[in-house]
Amino acid sequence: MPVTRTTTQYGELGEAAWSWVLQQVRWDDAGPWIPESAGGDKPEEYRDGMHSGIGGLAHALSEIKLARPWTAEEAELAGAIADRIRTAVPAEVSITFFDGLVSSIGVLTALRVPGTGQALDRITELSMDNGWHETFLDPPTYLPGAVATDATLGTGAVLLGALWAGRQGADARALAERAADLLMGEKEEPTNWQFVPRRFWTEPKGEMPNFSHGLAGIATTLAVAGAELERPDLIDAARGGAEHLVTLGINDDKGFRVPRVIPWEERHGDEYTYNWCHGGAGTSLLFRALEYAGVDKVSGERTAVWHRRCLDSVRYSGVPERLYPGFWDNDGRCCGTAGAGDAFLDSWHRDGDEQDLDFAVRLADALVERAFHEDGLAYWRFLEHRNEEPLLPPGVGWMQGAAGIAAYLIRLERVLAGGQQAVARMDNWWALTAARPRQS
Repeated sequence: MPVTRTTTQYGELGEAAWSWVLQQVRWDDAGPWIPESAGGDKPEEYRDGMHSGIGGLAHALSEIKLARPWTAEEAELAGAIADRIRTAVPAEVSITFFDGLVSSIGVLTALRVPGTGQALDRITELSMDNGWHETFLDPPTYLPGAVATDATLGTGAVLLGALWAGRQGADARALAERAADLLMGEKEEPTNWQFVPRRFWTEPKGEMPNFSHGLAGIATTLAVAGAELERPDLIDAARGGAEHLVTLGINDDKGFRVPRVIPWEERHGDEYTYNWCHGGAGTSLLFRALEYAGVDKVSGERTAVWHRRCLDSVRYSGVPERLYPGFWDNDGRCCGTAGAGDAFLDSWHRDGDEQDLDFAVRLADALVERAFHEDGLAYWRFLEHRNEEPLLPPGVGWMQGAAGIAAYLIRLERVLAGGQQAVARMDNWWALTAARPRQS
């Protein structure tokens, strides 16, 4: 049950921020678009994407729909986003979770409209022998033919998208099996994966072992795939990846945390962070995935305990206070407060642990304090402490802007008012789902 706390400030602020987002929406012959930050006069490179493009507003709309009916303006926008995404699919050349065809799957399923099958077909068309190529992998950064393996930009993203599409009723098993097999072919010993396989490196690279670009995210997708496809080999690989991951981090009275980059250098910033992309909030998803797959223990400790220790690392880190320049300068979903808050709300929905809801409220309070208000609207400006003007322009979209923050605040108010539903998305559904029968 929710904690005893009544407030409307979160929902009111969320609605004010969402109204600000709607004011940023622009229209052209191809449909609606948003600038990456307020004042932009043209669409960004990835105008359709979930991360900072118009597609991300579909996820905000799906959250809002649980709180209240859409307005006529919102219904029109939802329809136009769906049309825009479907129209773009045949010419799309990127597969990524953030901005490509996997993003399109997430957008279309969030809006509950057809088109997922076409996106799956296009992903299959773009496939090479060893995976999917993206322009950021071009020489001289990597050798010709390079592919990524991670859960957001590479083969792991394709697996994530295929599994989610399959759960929505699409015929995606063949694509999921192929993506899983490709990942298994890139496995290193001890069980590990690189963001880009070593054979494509032109020089030594660092590892980013947390959820967004490394081991934790890849092992997460394999654990879920093993459960969905009934393949114990994938579950075993995911467990092996988790056992390797715990050797890379620190597990003490401040929780379990893994460096954001290995080997760490001062130029990388803080060695540890606590967000969705490179910190405990996102890495906790691995242990939820292993729970979902029925794995009871990792390195002799219960899987549920590792999940709790990931969240402990966030709780005991000092977040959401900005303890020193460069620490917790972001309030977005990808890299900051809203994304961490959603991880705690997901945990509360699964387990009902009041400390998770309490911390989600604490994070929301920081968002209330940091909001900028203007003519009844609201937005946020993140910090860049290395610049003379430390405040960045106010972001608009889902992962790094007001749309994603607004959705979190609207969700929290609904929860505090007794709402029991949670929006399942491609990157969290297993964290909301009861665990399968245990295996040691």
